[in-house]
Amino acid sequence: MINWKNLDTLRSFEALKREEKVNLASVLAGSEGGKRIKECCVPMAAGMNYYYGAKQVNGRIVEGLKALAAEAQLAEKFRELYEGAVINTGEGRRVLHQLTRGQLGKDVEADGVNKRAFYLEQQKKIAEFAVRVHEGKILNEKGERFTTAVQIGIGGSDLGPRAMYLALENWAEHSGCFRMEARFISNVDPDDAVGVLNAVDLAHSLFILVSKSGTTLETLTNEAFVRNALEKAGLDPSRHMIAVTSETSPLARSSDYLAAFFMDDYIGGRYSSTSAVGGAVLSLAFGPEVFDRFLAGAAETDRLSTNADPQQNAAMMDALIGVYERNVLGYPATAVLPYSQALNRFPAHLQQLDMESNGKSVNRFGEKVSYATGPVIFGEPGTNGQHSFYQLLHQGTDIIPLQFIGFKKNQTGVDVDIQGSSSQQKLCANVAAQMVAFACGKEDENANKRFEGNRPSSIIIGDQLTPEALGALLAHFENKVMFQGFLWNLNSFDQEGVQLGKVLAKKVLAHQTDGALEALSSLLEI
Repeated sequence: MINWKNLDTLRSFEALKREEKVNLASVLAGSEGGKRIKECCVPMAAGMNYYYGAKQVNGRIVEGLKALAAEAQLAEKFRELYEGAVINTGEGRRVLHQLTRGQLGKDVEADGVNKRAFYLEQQKKIAEFAVRVHEGKILNEKGERFTTAVQIGIGGSDLGPRAMYLALENWAEHSGCFRMEARFISNVDPDDAVGVLNAVDLAHSLFILVSKSGTTLETLTNEAFVRNALEKAGLDPSRHMIAVTSETSPLARSSDYLAAFFMDDYIGGRYSSTSAVGGAVLSLAFGPEVFDRFLAGAAETDRLSTNADPQQNAAMMDALIGVYERNVLGYPATAVLPYSQALNRFPAHLQQLDMESNGKSVNRFGEKVSYATGPVIFGEPGTNGQHSFYQLLHQGTDIIPLQFIGFKKNQTGVDVDIQGSSSQQKLCANVAAQMVAFACGKEDENANKRFEGNRPSSIIIGDQLTPEALGALLAHFENKVMFQGFLWNLNSFDQEGVQLGKVLAKKVLAHQTDGALEALSSLLEI
């Protein structure tokens, strides 16, 4: 039987709070520190590994975390999710994004449909459409090939797909898989749309409108902006647009689009990169085979995430340590620091994934919780971040846990030796140095040059950022967030905090305002 309990009612959590805290500088000193780094390792999908030896845990705390995972029934709750239980209690919905990349358990039937079969059907349709575009069987109205795909969406319809595209763009160019450039329009600020439209060849651009409901204000506003630009250029918008939406939305079978591909309410926006939301743009950009490889990496992570033992389940161990840092050590934020320029928008995607999922102060039953929940997530690629916000990470008054991501090889194989080492070696040297500097610090008589250390970090290390590795990384963090939501007894799959501002914005546009809202509207000349 599954028991949904608040974190502070679990005996194993109270026991963890009584454990002696770990001093990182002492445990990482000398040869024993090197041994610890290598031993504190959990295998991941796509040949990657998760290393947590620079975290403030020891053998006793890890055993306590394993007891917490068992008492909180993390593996059992994951099974409930992927076998179709109504996990999204706020909206009374199943949570089925794992089915877009594989079947982990029994078939899930919903609305009279086998959902795995439904998602596979949409993927097949997208693949066939993309191939026809690449082969020149779907052309613009002048009989010319499309060269650019432009995604119009916001939130999960933009952040994830954009981050995934950018992560694979150089790899695809080097591997001979690059098919079409992709661009993205998301912000309702007209400068966003204008900037993209000015940078593309409209006559050879295929626009992908992404809105599950077909009513998202920002997305429909940007669609109208694009349609207006196409019409002014003497182009028929219906020959330049496809839709990714639900079967029940007003976009589903409209003659305004070349084609429509479907998702459903069981896949939240921030979890939708492996659905048609990411599938259309990534298949057009790199080909369906690359998208399939991306899905395979995610599927392998999902399989590993079913293991009840955190020492064999990297996403679960990452989640448990994160909860220990948030609720026992009291750390308010987490920095995601990929030492890969290809992942330059990955932290922004994880920011939405984590903060929209677990930024909650009531449990899954609507009851106020008395403990901290989701941390603030931020980050930038190294080494750029070292020259901006690392100052606060090293010497600020708050300790902020760090999640590094590094690869032994770059994506293109292009490099140069300067001063006795290559650029890639310099990149990897920096991430190794930063982890030790954060953990061990440095004594100095000058207080301004003193580093207290004891600042915890983990690192995911892979050979190269390939489609499989990217899919594995994406699913790792999705499953980490899910496990943390289970531990905090939250509903990680709705986002009511997004809705209030939308409602008030509509009142402003309808001029139904008073008080502070009316004053602000006046100041902005609305």
